[in-house]
Amino acid sequence: MRHLGVRLLDVGPGTCELALPYSDKVTQQQGGFHGGAMGALADIAGGYAALTVAPDGMEVTTVEYKINFLAAMRQGELRAIGRVVRAGKRIIVTTATVVHHGEDGRQTDCALMQQTLV
Repeated sequence: MRHLGVRLLDVGPGTCELALPYSDKVTQQQGGFHGGAMGALADIAGGYAALTVAPDGMEVTTVEYKINFLAAMRQGELRAIGRVVRAGKRIIVTTATVVHHGEDGRQTDCALMQQTLV
């Protein structure tokens, strides 16, 4: 997380919001945000959201996630909001929405992720 420059913006019961600024660490050959960076951001946001509802001392690990990329973006920053959909005794299901925040103030949905953690 630190290597990519991810910042924690907000955390609450069942939610987590993170930001990832545009940099050469997270771009692909055409200059846009790399899909792997978007996936990592969504995975981290969902994982942190899951930790907010997990029993004290429990760690969580992603066992599966699916992501749909909706738009390729450059510059600005990406923000991911992770939300817990269902928390069971052993399995937690989350979603995350990745939104691009442009330098002009425009916001564009970039990716949707669903995740299962144990």
